Amino acid sequence: MRLLRNFLVAAGVIILSGCADVGPSLKIQTSGQTNPWTHLNLYNNPDNFQFAIVADRTGGHRPGVFADAVEKLNLLKPEFVMSIGDLIEGYSEDNAELNHQWNEFDGLVNKLQMPFFYVPGNHDISNEVMAKKWQKRLGQTYYHFTYHNVLFLCLNTEDTCKGCIGHQQIEYFQKILKANRNVRWTLVFMHQPLWRKGETLENWEKFESLLADRPYTVFAGHTHKYNKSVRKGGRYYVLAITGGGGGGEDGQPLGLAECRFDHIVWITMTDTGPVLANLLLEGILDDEPCPQ
Repeated sequence: MRLLRNFLVAAGVIILSGCADVGPSLKIQTSGQTNPWTHLNLYNNPDNFQFAIVADRTGGHRPGVFADAVEKLNLLKPEFVMSIGDLIEGYSEDNAELNHQWNEFDGLVNKLQMPFFYVPGNHDISNEVMAKKWQKRLGQTYYHFTYHNVLFLCLNTEDTCKGCIGHQQIEYFQKILKANRNVRWTLVFMHQPLWRKGETLENWEKFESLLADRPYTVFAGHTHKYNKSVRKGGRYYVLAITGGGGGGEDGQPLGLAECRFDHIVWITMTDTGPVLANLLLEGILDDEPCPQ
């Protein structure tokens, strides 16, 4: 009995008069050595956290899909939501039209009950007028932040040309990475998957070399087709769509067989890196999923 008691105490379970007290909140009656549960090692590490990523919305966006994603994100309650660009259709120099598109998009994400982090894509910054519009409305086109000792890097792949990360941007992230050597993980968010494009590979490799001495994961979009790969020891994800053109009839997604689907990416950050789950929009339902 003493051996069992020592084991339970070491596991974080305290037996007091037939009651197991795990952490600050779980109290449960025990009945000797046999109980109807597997164990009481709750998955509640305070350093673990969960956030979501939305994929391409445009390139032939389908009205209502991204709005549906916003509603479902509010059901899921991530701590915050990341993006990987192509938020508006863009490709215009008409200020009134651009303001209309941005107002529409901002109206959607302002309904989120948690923070939303913007990342630019080619549809968002495709000319000088659009670049100035971004800076006026949103400020910097690349930035970083840390959360629970995880470093988040938000890149602009439309910096000095389409599919480019400019010299000043690389210098900026070089300083940030140097100042954050001891983070437990680094997450990179960008629009174009430059590592897959021959004409921009050299440009990407300049940035990628800065990540060589740390664990990291990269998220991108642009192709509207989901892909996972491993490159130089890091996991690289190209996300599909969250309302963007899906390649099928009337822009509808072609489906899982073609890796083209509407989804929200759900990330749980753990001690061993991010754990990714793809949540298909059509599979996320509220508490009234069918007619009553």
